[in-house]
Amino acid sequence: MSKQILLGIACLISSYALAQKTFIHAGRLIDVKEMRVLTEQTIIVENGKITAVMKGYQTPGNSDQAIDLKNATVLPGLMDMHVHIEGETSPTRYVDGFRDNEADVAFKSVPLAERTLMAGFTTVRDLGGSGVNIALRDAIAAGRVNGPRIFTAGKAISPTGGHADPTNGMKRDLMEDPGPDWGVINGPYEARKAVRQMVKYGADVIKVTATGGVLSVARDGSAPQFQLDELEAVVQTAKDFGIHVAAHAHGDEGMQRAVKAGVYSIEHGTLMSEATMKLMKEKGTWYVPTITAGMSAAAFAEIPGYYPPVVAEKARRIGAQIQETFGKAYKNGVKIAFGSDAGVYPHGENYREFIYMVEAGMPAMEALKSATHTNAVFMKIEDKLGSIETGKIADIIAVKGNPDQDISVMKNVVFVMKEGKVYKTEL
Repeated sequence: MSKQILLGIACLISSYALAQKTFIHAGRLIDVKEMRVLTEQTIIVENGKITAVMKGYQTPGNSDQAIDLKNATVLPGLMDMHVHIEGETSPTRYVDGFRDNEADVAFKSVPLAERTLMAGFTTVRDLGGSGVNIALRDAIAAGRVNGPRIFTAGKAISPTGGHADPTNGMKRDLMEDPGPDWGVINGPYEARKAVRQMVKYGADVIKVTATGGVLSVARDGSAPQFQLDELEAVVQTAKDFGIHVAAHAHGDEGMQRAVKAGVYSIEHGTLMSEATMKLMKEKGTWYVPTITAGMSAAAFAEIPGYYPPVVAEKARRIGAQIQETFGKAYKNGVKIAFGSDAGVYPHGENYREFIYMVEAGMPAMEALKSATHTNAVFMKIEDKLGSIETGKIADIIAVKGNPDQDISVMKNVVFVMKEGKVYKTEL
């Protein structure tokens, strides 16, 4: 091949690379790390990454793309640290478990993932489903399906009859005796096996049900479900794999056992005492409140027949208490990561968590930081995501209005970019 041809090919490649620059003109840009608003900024994106953030509206080259967000507020892509991406609430949910095959669950999950992305959430942590969530994560990462970046637990780990035992509520000849492969354990030996099994299947994080739950067909929603040695076995085995453990917990005793065992985060935390808050601060344990789930479950419980009676009773009693607990935990200085439990309510409404957080006393700017930079720190990916800075992955969204002044405008996401690709533009 001649030098002239090679030179021509090189020029074409170079021109193509130059054409990939995108200039985003941001009227208002929220610096989530410093919790301040910058005005009239230009964000330059190339090959999926932010290559510059500059003052003023910089002029793009002839081959560059320009995106006009001068009348919007620009933020990093949002992160929700507690979702269930495979499905969502429905009055037929409990019956659907007997009808839906794995393929049905997979097909249902695809539009839910896309709806989450269109709501501005470019990264989520999925805390338990059937295992389809692992395949969905991989399909999104490969570009076959539109959705957020997913870190998933696969199946949650529960004791026999616990919150995540998939056979709860079934007739006895269908219950069988599920074991670690199903995420059901009894004793430290099975705890280790279950963690290893979830990692083998591809889990990024481990979830345990440290107490009873609201939506499972089991009578108690708050009692502890694991002995300390079982929790310690889960945590140590996960640590060996370099991944963390999230603990679903509503009752205080179960929370204390989980924190003492070394779990990374407490999810829900409904009946958390100040003593537990103090212990969490001492241990550095994170709190993921999921206020939206509690409020939604309490509301759905008032619809006749929406939940089975045993579930409705728990939802009424436990659900709406989370917001008050969140307010106390925030005032006590517990580390808080944004998480909403989407799936317990319709996916795409994750913005509601911001509203409930602000109502409970967290300033709007801190709430925005919790879903961006703070969550990136929580996931130990702050070198890649969580803020709009040079060198970071180009996950960028925009909303109409000023969320630092009126947090409710987070409902109005008009622009979504993930890894430099634009998925939504409603300007």
